[in-house]
Amino acid sequence: YHPDKQKADVPAGEVEERMQRFIEIDQAWKILGNEETKKEYDLQQREDNLTKEWPLHAQVYLEDMSWNEDEQCYTLSCRCGGNYAVAKSETEDISLVCCDTCSLVIEILQ
Repeated sequence: YHPDKQKADVPAGEVEERMQRFIEIDQAWKILGNEETKKEYDLQQREDNLTKEWPLHAQVYLEDMSWNEDEQCYTLSCRCGGNYAVAKSETEDISLVCCDTCSLVIEILQ
């Protein structure tokens, strides 16, 4: 797909498709080759997958959750009897949290 390695007899439409593919690969490499942007990409993919696969139960502010000093995490009871839990170290990085016993998800609002 590299533009410098195109053969002269490739049709113009195919050259455009190959150029577009090269640009997509280059952009992916720039994102995934950098730890910070890869982390952001992975978190976004995780959130996208969670909202597609599991129903969003509620939107909750972090301060409305209970603080558990022993485990250093915020918790909230789910309607199924399970819990949503967010470690203090994760509060900046995540916005969707799964229940530990059912398929419901909450969104943490900042």
